[in-house]
Amino acid sequence: FDNIINAPLATGAGGEAFRRAWGEILLPALSDFDPDCVIISAGFDAHYADPVGRLKLDEADFSWVTTEIAAIAKDKAGGRLVSVLEGGYDLAALAASAAAHVKALIAA
Repeated sequence: FDNIINAPLATGAGGEAFRRAWGEILLPALSDFDPDCVIISAGFDAHYADPVGRLKLDEADFSWVTTEIAAIAKDKAGGRLVSVLEGGYDLAALAASAAAHVKALIAA
């Protein structure tokens, strides 16, 4: 399919690599796709405290990407955006990340 885009990150990658992948690859592709609605499958196992994920993201990274995606939804999809909670296996990290995500959605 030409609408599936992968941006692999190295094990242990942090916010800088994550934001670069989103900023240079994924967000432009989402914008170019010109969606009618944006659906976020929000998983937080990439948090540095998560025992399953192998990335080192924090709440600020999740907030940033949510803000960026919401801006595209506003511009391209009339603000139509749905977010569903996926995973996250450290309960404190999950709670903090989900809260940052929801705050970014509200602010958008």
